[in-house]
Amino acid sequence: MPQEGKFFDLFNAHAELIAEGGRELGALVDALVDGSGDTMAHTRAIDEIENRADKITHETVALLHTTFNTPLDRDEIHKLITRMDDILDLTQDVAQSMYLYDVRKLTQEACHLSDICVSCCERVKSAVSLLNNMDNGPAILKTCEEIDRLESDADRAMRTGMAKLFREEQDTRQLIKLKAMYELLETITDACEDVANIIEGIVLENS
Repeated sequence: MPQEGKFFDLFNAHAELIAEGGRELGALVDALVDGSGDTMAHTRAIDEIENRADKITHETVALLHTTFNTPLDRDEIHKLITRMDDILDLTQDVAQSMYLYDVRKLTQEACHLSDICVSCCERVKSAVSLLNNMDNGPAILKTCEEIDRLESDADRAMRTGMAKLFREEQDTRQLIKLKAMYELLETITDACEDVANIIEGIVLENS
């Protein structure tokens, strides 16, 4: 493969921010489950991480327009960095929605979903870090399979959480808030699965 390593540096920098944003989201949810911690500090941290990631995305797209010899197909590079950026956009959406909806208390089900989100984000980082060498193909595909499995786990966790919510929550406003949070958290795992699918395609095409 042609060696234009700058793209992989940008992918890795962005993936590190995805993992960092996931951890901040997990800390935010934990703070709302047990009532401890500075939720606004985590929200501001996620905003700052998302802004840094946006700059990397723009830099990647700009580099794509000025580089003749790219290490991957141009469309693959564009799709990968765009879908990676979607993960942090959704992470920011969750944090901002918690603030806008004035969510003051979350459930263990939300905590479970956020834990899955964190795991997905960490595995995206792992898969991206191996992408510069197609000899890592088997390890990359294994990590992508783990992301797919986690996304399925998130689907089940959301359905379980919804069922419990509609059986037990008496406060209609709280029910609406929690339903929205469950759905938003699950979309993060969907976005991680989208990235995993793109990476799988890159590996299969270039192996």
